[in-house]
Amino acid sequence: MEIVLITGMSGSGKSIALRALEDAGYYCVDNLPPELLLSFVALEHTHHGNRLAIAMDVRSATSLPLVPSKLQELRRQGCAVHSIFLDATTGTLVRRFSETRRRHPLSGDRQDDGRLALVQAIELERELLAELREQAQVIDTSNLRGSQLQAYIKDLIGTDKGGLSLVFQSFAFKHGVPVDADYVFDVRMLPNPHYENDLRDLTGLDAPVADFLKQQPEVDVMEQHIAVFLEHWLPAMARNHRSYVTVAIGCTGGQHRSVYLVERLAVRFASQWPTLRRHRELDGR
Repeated sequence: MEIVLITGMSGSGKSIALRALEDAGYYCVDNLPPELLLSFVALEHTHHGNRLAIAMDVRSATSLPLVPSKLQELRRQGCAVHSIFLDATTGTLVRRFSETRRRHPLSGDRQDDGRLALVQAIELERELLAELREQAQVIDTSNLRGSQLQAYIKDLIGTDKGGLSLVFQSFAFKHGVPVDADYVFDVRMLPNPHYENDLRDLTGLDAPVADFLKQQPEVDVMEQHIAVFLEHWLPAMARNHRSYVTVAIGCTGGQHRSVYLVERLAVRFASQWPTLRRHRELDGR
């Protein structure tokens, strides 16, 4: 039986993720109390086939510590369990709650300083969910539209083959480091195609930019150093039962150098590990 557990911060997109899984053929249930997880899985196995998606959140805070042991029990029973944690920056979550005028589940009834109370509720939620986050594949939804998140969820589920999978992600430092990154590599010191008039409006996906960067010895050295590091440590992470490793590569604008290196490394590692690639700034256009 395939089970996808969706957890994460309130306002991070769990409902959108569930809709994506429902479209992919999973039977979905929202806000299941952790105490009912094992019995619910047993029941649904007889009624709805072999694909189940479950969302849990901080509304079950008192019983969330039960979740890791129950997931281990499901794995011992032979279930393929995939845990996904949706996250976003505090500023993004504050904006989303303000736009929808929804109350945070932990905000209580304070009316004196609504924004302060909301920020405190978000930080408390981070503390309560920290253990679940550590054991899950983290997706930063801060810069993702709903359609992008749905597509990414489907890609993740389609890539999961029971071992370690790699996610290479390009980003712009000026827009912040992705909160879901396991490793971050800064490539801002490399020659920048932005200063070449013919290349400025292109991206690292375009052949002229790729040709320019291939001619720069420093770019090749950076690629080799990142590859050697990953080739050394990924097997150890796989032995430690990691399901996903997200490698973020950043440059100034997230358009040329980081995009090119993500493409190169994704091709290089695709023969060894299931591999996904994301371009945060380009995908958001």
